[in-house]
Amino acid sequence: MIDLLYFVLCAFGLTQILVYGKIFDGVRPEKDRFKGLAEVFHCPMCLGFWVGLFLFSINGWTELFTFDYHPINALICGCISSGTSYILSMLFGDYGFNIHREQ
Repeated sequence: MIDLLYFVLCAFGLTQILVYGKIFDGVRPEKDRFKGLAEVFHCPMCLGFWVGLFLFSINGWTELFTFDYHPINALICGCISSGTSYILSMLFGDYGFNIHREQ
């Protein structure tokens, strides 16, 4: 169970860095030039899926989490990463909890 928590936290952190990190502003595709690819790099849900697949592929080289190498596990890890990265990015922002009140 703790493996899954480590996986989710790693996926969220890596997704946040890739989607919002200023260090990647120069290499992140522009929306008007590379529409499809740019949308992936500006969406925590989309990029979260690919981050989950990446983390699954390197799980043999880490002791934080270990999953059996199987295509179904790869798909599940991608989906878990996508969902939790999106949910957490909607809950937390640069200044803590995202609270939107309609006026």
